[in-house]
Amino acid sequence: MAHIELNNDLPGIRGLMAYRPDLAEPLNALAEVLLRDDNNTLSRGERELIGTYVSYLNDCFFCQNVHGAMAGHYLECNVQQIDNIKQDFKSTELSGKMKALLSIAESVQQGGKQVSAEQIEEARQNGATDTEIHDTVLIAAAFCMFNRYVDGLGTWAPQDRQFYINRAPQRALEGYQSSVYK
Repeated sequence: MAHIELNNDLPGIRGLMAYRPDLAEPLNALAEVLLRDDNNTLSRGERELIGTYVSYLNDCFFCQNVHGAMAGHYLECNVQQIDNIKQDFKSTELSGKMKALLSIAESVQQGGKQVSAEQIEEARQNGATDTEIHDTVLIAAAFCMFNRYVDGLGTWAPQDRQFYINRAPQRALEGYQSSVYK
């Protein structure tokens, strides 16, 4: 049960957005631009993977499973492959660019000043553009906020991971619009 009375039984951030629909709109607009905007050279799956990894580092069960299912949907991989990336992305078959960007995201999760010039240079050497580096930092920072919002108010999350996998195709179709939470 959430720390406050939400007057709904929706899980995770969905319950919080139903509780405060006035905040749902700008928060969902941010998620929509960061994760779904087509004017981005990182794929939707890659951006979802960054959010998944940060949520894993923050131990936010709801967010890492929602966005892990989304990443799996877009990248056409299964939950075990996503789990392997979360647990040790450096030993997976991800591109050098994605490994460098996930390293940057990990540093952002620890604290913005933890990002090093060497990490930025490694990302560039692996083909990352300044915009991709920028967006990685912003996605990581935003997910720290989203994770703390979800867990700081003690929301509940379905423990059956298939729940998230089953919802991913519909969420991919609908996106992160606040009307979904009303």
